Amino acid sequence: MAGVSFEGVTKTYPDGTTAVRDLDLEVRDGEFMVLVGPSGCGKTTALRMVAGLEDISRGVLKIGERVVNHVPSRDRDIAMVFQSYALYPHLSVYDNIAFGLKIKKVPKEEIERRVADAARILDLEPYMKRKPRALSGGQRQRVAMGRAIVREPAAFLMDEPLSNLDAKLRVQMRAEIAGLQHDLGVTTIYVTHDQVEAMTMGDRVAVMRKGELQQVAEPQTLYDHPVNLFVAGFIGSPAMNLVEATLARANGTVTATLGSQTLSLTDETLSVRPALKQYDGRMVVLGIRPEDLEDAALAPDTPRGQELRGDVTLTEALGAEIMVHFTMDAKPAVTDDVRELAADAGDDRLGERKEQAHAALVGRFGARSRVRAGQTVEVAVDSRALHFFDPETGMGIYDATEEKGAAT
Repeated sequence: MAGVSFEGVTKTYPDGTTAVRDLDLEVRDGEFMVLVGPSGCGKTTALRMVAGLEDISRGVLKIGERVVNHVPSRDRDIAMVFQSYALYPHLSVYDNIAFGLKIKKVPKEEIERRVADAARILDLEPYMKRKPRALSGGQRQRVAMGRAIVREPAAFLMDEPLSNLDAKLRVQMRAEIAGLQHDLGVTTIYVTHDQVEAMTMGDRVAVMRKGELQQVAEPQTLYDHPVNLFVAGFIGSPAMNLVEATLARANGTVTATLGSQTLSLTDETLSVRPALKQYDGRMVVLGIRPEDLEDAALAPDTPRGQELRGDVTLTEALGAEIMVHFTMDAKPAVTDDVRELAADAGDDRLGERKEQAHAALVGRFGARSRVRAGQTVEVAVDSRALHFFDPETGMGIYDATEEKGAAT
């Protein structure tokens, strides 16, 4: 096993397109690192450079202590699992798993031992004589995993391996892959567009945008302390609500004004974000996660000044909770970061919203809420969990020390 390190790695294609720019990232020995970001952000290109399938334009790439910039793919001691499974349709499960070992002329007894171990680990023993066409999608993915496992590589590279599976099977396979990696302890770099996969599987998650690393941290840190607007909007499902707000200090308290409504900020909020003091009288982008909004009727102890009012446009009952969509008289935040996030989500309406005086928000309400479309709802806000961003730079407003730490 070995770690993988990118040191100022850049990939520029002959037409001048830079897919990855000055990537500095240390993947520790035995770590499960997830690369996540929108389509075209450079995550797959970064993985392919590790695999030796893309040349490196500039920088140094190491696997363990060895610089592998010019080492052929076959000599890098890595195993890759693709989105398409890449199984040989005319070979049995056994032969698919054993194929790479046979090519390397590994002794027959050793091949049998490794294949048997992989089949046992992946619960493939009943299917060893079948051809891929007789397997389900999940079983085919296990075969692809088995082919990687038997090589006993220094690192696994996985490129969106679950994207061809249905939703239920993806959840199952997420848990299986994460558990398998934990048991094997092999350094793993996993590429996905699905931030739920990233948050549930990775020891750490690296968020990329336009070829550049935005933030790398443990999943909970990304969620609680996003370094900028892009990370904040990308991590979380449903996405964070982002609206314009103006901060003001009066009578020893700080408030955030959203349209005609005002939220009081708690001392706890100010203590963990001392840089907010520099924004007195200025506009900021206020971020509120859906799970920090609740039907005020279900939160009777909410302090005064920590409620918003809106008009319900849609409710989605999910059994254990209700997604409540509502509008309020505040301006939606529209920045380059927000536009890119909207485009990635397939929302092409954002360009029309700059002049709108109403923001659309989503709240994750408790199942006992009785709000319905067409009603006006009082919404309790957990102001301790609010997020604040500079509208010009897009950076999170914390303090100098915390902001620096969040980016590494």
